[in-house]
Amino acid sequence: MVVKDGIEIAAPPDLVWDVFADVEKWPEWTASMTSVELLDGPLRVGARAKIRQPKLPTVVWAVTELTPGRSWTWVAKSPGARTVATHRVTANGSGTRVEQSIEQTGVIGQVVGRLYRRLTRKYVALQAAGLKCECEARVSAERT
Repeated sequence: MVVKDGIEIAAPPDLVWDVFADVEKWPEWTASMTSVELLDGPLRVGARAKIRQPKLPTVVWAVTELTPGRSWTWVAKSPGARTVATHRVTANGSGTRVEQSIEQTGVIGQVVGRLYRRLTRKYVALQAAGLKCECEARVSAERT
């Protein structure tokens, strides 16, 4: 199962990246996260993050790919399941496009993915909307 989402944000890519990549602060701007704790220092390949979300078990994600200022991918594994989440930030005219995807594979992962499809879509949309609101509020505050 794959869930994808994209959103346009009226803010420069470097600002969007700074907000998006500061994963421990996500709970401040999205209701889809209860807590995010980096276990191995800053976001980088090999770093792990423990994420708590409402209605879901706590999951530890490991960063497998990172292109600073542009994208990162992290993976969560459990017996019979593998979840891959990718986050991309791209310049788009005078603003930024953010794309997210979550793919669940494995026998158990596919079943869980189908069971939680609606909640996953809701959380990805909440995260995108929260990121947009946070970034655009910062741009507005810089102008005043």
